Amino acid sequence: MTKKRATYQDILDAPTHTVAEIINGELRVMPRPAPAHASVTSALGGELHAPFGRGRGGPGGWTILDEPELHHAGDVIVPDLAGWRRERLPVLPSEAYFTLAPDWVCEALSRSTERSDRADKLPFYAAFGVQYVWLVSARNRTVEVMRLHEGKWLLLAIHQGDQRVRAEPFDAIELDLAVLWEMVPPTHVAEPGAEYELGL
Repeated sequence: MTKKRATYQDILDAPTHTVAEIINGELRVMPRPAPAHASVTSALGGELHAPFGRGRGGPGGWTILDEPELHHAGDVIVPDLAGWRRERLPVLPSEAYFTLAPDWVCEALSRSTERSDRADKLPFYAAFGVQYVWLVSARNRTVEVMRLHEGKWLLLAIHQGDQRVRAEPFDAIELDLAVLWEMVPPTHVAEPGAEYELGL
């Protein structure tokens, strides 16, 4: 018996304190992000907004949003951050969701979401036509930078620690990674020399 695809009504019926998505036709309901998770994405969004959203100290030309709802091919995904170049998205849609693929998305990895972020969301973003994905781990203090190439994700770099880096598509400025981790509790950070782990 074929399992019935989830619908947008299932998302509307989900508890308001959760994040509801439809991935591969299946409803996924998750709790709101933990404080360390939210701190990292908020810090990153803040670092990018002035130079790219407002053109202060950078080229401008972007709209960067927290947790936008993306609709494509019957699925509904909510990345932690997403950005559109202004020439592709000159005004925001009137609906509460987007059917135009972002140029860039960022997912903050956690133990509970990493498998889905990699196995389910990366293929969704590729099929949707997103050009860049960043995967950020507060636990490991890493930023993985990927670019879409011929329908597959090409890993450009894994930046780590308190480096100052230039990362596509925001390589017009130098990003201080230390800003991303400054509010992360020490209990959420992997010990130096520990086996590499992804997620919080």
